Amino acid sequence: MPGEEGDVEMPPLSPSLTGPGLAATHSDASAVIALQEIRRVYDLGEVQVQALKGVSLEIPRGQFVALMGASGSGKSTLLNILGCLDRPTSGIYRLDGVDVSTFSPAQRADIRNRKIGFIFQSFNLLPRTSVWENVEAPMLYSGVLKAERGRRIEAALNVVGIPEKAKALPNQLSGGQQQRVAVARALVNQPAILLADEPTGNLDSATSEEIMRFLQRLNREKGITLVMVTHEHDIAAYASRALHLKDGHLLSDEMNPSSHEQA
Repeated sequence: MPGEEGDVEMPPLSPSLTGPGLAATHSDASAVIALQEIRRVYDLGEVQVQALKGVSLEIPRGQFVALMGASGSGKSTLLNILGCLDRPTSGIYRLDGVDVSTFSPAQRADIRNRKIGFIFQSFNLLPRTSVWENVEAPMLYSGVLKAERGRRIEAALNVVGIPEKAKALPNQLSGGQQQRVAVARALVNQPAILLADEPTGNLDSATSEEIMRFLQRLNREKGITLVMVTHEHDIAAYASRALHLKDGHLLSDEMNPSSHEQA
């Protein structure tokens, strides 16, 4: 990878992800995501839009899933429901064994903070705040004690391979490094799942490949469950499973045993 990234040879993923400070706390006994006949209808006055029309699926813990579909297919609506940013009009959604289908906004906010890590296309880093403080931010809302916050931040920055950038500001980092900070921030609350919304959308092709190889290694070596929205087939090829939506329906559900082996 050229120039500023400087980390084509990615370091081994730190064992601290599943050791003290950033430990996995979830049972492997059941599907981390279970949807049953999920429907979402938006009432736009005289018109009702059926964004999801009875989607049912399960995602086992530790799977890497690509969510694909054209604009208007329902993939963004589905991601919002998976991330507890919205709730279904009808149907049942169990996240890590908890039925969150009818949760209030406050309850959804609480479970988002405890169970879900988000990775966004635009990184969403606080520009005048150090890498350390950006990674720390989710824990401030969940009441994690300062000493424990420090242990988790160090572990997360080691996992993503940029511990030396802890004091840097986002504008002092390359695009790939900024996305690694976003991944570290997503990991610190030990989520049941990571949701990635077009995680390479603002990156050049070489940096996109770096980030996808890193996410794939995170999934394979650490067993992190990943659900990623993408419209690019070459990016989806890093996932082990692809879900295709069309007009609010789950059109196809395909395993990809020959997913990229770069990781």
